[in-house]
Amino acid sequence: MAATTHTVTNQPPPLVGYDVFGSDPALTEGVARYLDGARLAEVWAELSLLGKAAGSAHAQRWGEQANAHPPVLRTHDRFGHRIDEVEFHPAWHRLLGHAVSAGLTDAWSRPDGHLRRTAGFLVWTQAEAGHGCPLSMTHAAVPALRAEPELAAVWEPLLTSHIYAHELRPVTEKGGALAGMAMTEKQGGSDVRANTTRAEPLAAPGEYVLTGHKWFCSAPMSDAFLVLAQAPGGLTCFLLPRVLPDGGRNAFCIQRLKDKLGNRSNASAEVEFDGRSWARRVGEEGRGVATIIEMVAATRLDCVTASAAVMRQAVAQALHHTAYREAFGDRLIDKPLMRNVLADLALESEAASTLALRLAAAYDGGGEQDRQLLRLAVPAAKYWVTKRCTPVVAEALECLGGNGYVEESGLPRLLREAPLNSIWEGSGNVQALDVLRALRRDPEPLHAFLTEIGTARGADHRLDRAIRGLLTELADLEGIEARARRLVERMALVLQGSLLVRYAPPEVADAFCASRLGGDAGAAFGTLPHTLDLASIVARARPVPDDAP
Repeated sequence: MAATTHTVTNQPPPLVGYDVFGSDPALTEGVARYLDGARLAEVWAELSLLGKAAGSAHAQRWGEQANAHPPVLRTHDRFGHRIDEVEFHPAWHRLLGHAVSAGLTDAWSRPDGHLRRTAGFLVWTQAEAGHGCPLSMTHAAVPALRAEPELAAVWEPLLTSHIYAHELRPVTEKGGALAGMAMTEKQGGSDVRANTTRAEPLAAPGEYVLTGHKWFCSAPMSDAFLVLAQAPGGLTCFLLPRVLPDGGRNAFCIQRLKDKLGNRSNASAEVEFDGRSWARRVGEEGRGVATIIEMVAATRLDCVTASAAVMRQAVAQALHHTAYREAFGDRLIDKPLMRNVLADLALESEAASTLALRLAAAYDGGGEQDRQLLRLAVPAAKYWVTKRCTPVVAEALECLGGNGYVEESGLPRLLREAPLNSIWEGSGNVQALDVLRALRRDPEPLHAFLTEIGTARGADHRLDRAIRGLLTELADLEGIEARARRLVERMALVLQGSLLVRYAPPEVADAFCASRLGGDAGAAFGTLPHTLDLASIVARARPVPDDAP
């Protein structure tokens, strides 16, 4: 029976065929801010190609397929041999392969590596967020492995390679490799010093066998894993390969895959080491936490970036929908109240992206000021930006009305993804306590932080007042742990405000300072002062496909 009863009208076209990088001024201006000359031209060309790919119909289809067909655990082959392999849909391999070939596991081989990779990560994971986990783990394993130069010499070229080789075989036969992580145990969670997995030394120097259970193993299809275990000298870091040097499979039993709220395309597993699991020590015995600390910092920056990406994609979808959808005689985007909501969401997205790029540039800078700044700014940013992701996505979904609540819109997948980064690599309390730890141990990180925000003093009276209020809170350490979340929130907001006052258009900085620092807005999105230039904020943030009117 032919469907001839009606014609579809007043429905927006899909947001496809656009440059995810080039249509995001906060991102393009941020890249240009920290690079110039030939370096800028090269990075710009790379990100433009990646942005067009991320905004294409086929990349979006890959994301849908990878989540509609989640990974499957194959514990045994047809003959009964234990294989412990995770099977992924071809779309997952296309997403991950494209990301690896674009250098999203490689921030270590060039001076601008972290900025280029962070911008690329923010662009490409808008197509699909789940495969960002192995990208992040692989990238972040490099600084930890450098604690053991012999291992780094073998593994670093493979982990930073632009070749995607997902089959399990000896790494000497591969052009590229992926790394995962297995730190968390049932009884400890974030308290890794409570881990009970044992490491028993073998006769060969640096070789051990592990016995224990890991409650969360990230990216269990990887070629190797960084693992924490109790050696005779205390908690120690190890590299555990899936395939042994002689080509045999290591003892690595995947007990089950986690059934997660979101991040469905990516596998997270429980794994067992049975006393035959061979591993190489990374760093000194008893120095496990110190060995992986740089890995933790790198993955926390990726949590900030991934949340910024989820926010940006949700806001882009809301802006696109309301630019085409009409109600009560006009486009939704032109309605004053909807414009207020959209502008408020756009502010949050731009502040998150701007902060992520600043942190990446500090990694590339590598000086003492940058290093000390990162010690405070990374956990503060990780705390705040990841916390803001879920309400941003929920409000963006509401902008689409009932259409946003339907799976085909893509917003439900983003909403399920949104809480992940606030939990991964340490929940909010862990980040807040990490900031307190840095403040108590050494005055230099605070000095670097105050120097950073101080460069914008005098530019906006609300920012100046917020800085003074922050200094007052920092001067009173009585009962500080109970109010650590408030303190870290204020630190992150002041840092974002400082960056936007320096670098964003005046209407963006004015609206941010008025609402986030001046208190001139309500708790819900869409309560910005009506006297602000909201139309310019919305126009700046709107993604425009190639065929848009």
